Amino acid sequence: MTVSTPTAVVRRSVLAAAMSLALLGGLAAATPTAAGAEGSAPRIRHVFLLILENQSFGTTFGPHSRAPYLAGTLRRRGMLLRRYYAIGHNSLDNYIALISGQAPNEDTQADCVHYSEFTLREQSLDPHGQAVGRGCVYPAIVKTLPDELEAAGLTWKGYMEDMGNDPRRESSTCGHVALGSLDQLQIATRRDEYADKHDPFVYFHSIIDDAARCKAHVVNLEELPKDLARAATTPNYVFVTPNLCHDGHDEPCVDGEPGGIVSADAFLRKWVPLIMKSPAFRRDGLLIVTFDESSALGPQMAAACCGEQALPGASLPPGLVGPGGGRIGALLLSPFIEPGTVSDTAYNHYSLLRSVEEIFGLAPLGYAADPALSPLPIPPRSVSTAPP
Repeated sequence: MTVSTPTAVVRRSVLAAAMSLALLGGLAAATPTAAGAEGSAPRIRHVFLLILENQSFGTTFGPHSRAPYLAGTLRRRGMLLRRYYAIGHNSLDNYIALISGQAPNEDTQADCVHYSEFTLREQSLDPHGQAVGRGCVYPAIVKTLPDELEAAGLTWKGYMEDMGNDPRRESSTCGHVALGSLDQLQIATRRDEYADKHDPFVYFHSIIDDAARCKAHVVNLEELPKDLARAATTPNYVFVTPNLCHDGHDEPCVDGEPGGIVSADAFLRKWVPLIMKSPAFRRDGLLIVTFDESSALGPQMAAACCGEQALPGASLPPGLVGPGGGRIGALLLSPFIEPGTVSDTAYNHYSLLRSVEEIFGLAPLGYAADPALSPLPIPPRSVSTAPP
């Protein structure tokens, strides 16, 4: 694999200026208004994370992908992480890991069909920051990325498609069922395809116990275009969850759409351009598109990387039949990333959390603190230019 030093990504019209900046040691961005165009190393200040569902790397990025926008258009515009892995099965444990570094337990592995309290076996976190026990809604001692962001004076929001479309099911903000009840929000209806198992924020007492705070930060996706209009109103951390059809989970969908990777690709065609055209993204943004877990069968279903550890005392390994959630791949897009690049370093959801925390100067949570993890190759780190 050929490894290059950080490379200026520029339009032809500013090539000469960018070369001069490179000689000065700066990294230019894709637009002349970005931070690197002033000769300084880029500093990402807005991270957009878009999570899709249940696809293996070969299905999404392979030669026969049915997602031409993701596997073709977007892949050519960004950096493909070819060895990016989920950390478990089924869905919910992966979402929880992405914002807290907590490992799967028996209930999150079953997608928390009962919205139950997490029961701690000990009253403190273990040396790896893990809440040892089982259950769904983590106690307030388990902190999340949103808690860290707010403590640092930074902003965040989770944007959930369809949340509140049917007020009889859930609120349009901070939507979840009552503690201790059967979770009725895991199955799509024709009117409302929101699933709280794909909304990690409502599984932490540190977030839901302050109702006003949760309602202000966990909102319907329709609020995103308004927030993207100005950099000042765009949160530093944006988490986007499509509905059960548009994330690729259901196939076909209850409303007649095809679902699967076809509907997921159509969702990306609509929403990714809105993000990439926004002032915040153009100035200092990073968009990460990945999946929760692999749909592969056999041993590849539970493939893992990066020395992934299980939760101490758990009755099942993270991937139910093995150590992880399978190879899924991820795509990074940013004005600071050279189009068409790839990385063959191994990463997983804990790596992603660790990298976001590094971007914002925050301490790593849970298993994101594992020193063996490689942070994502976000500039000014070196990247690979090997052909796919």
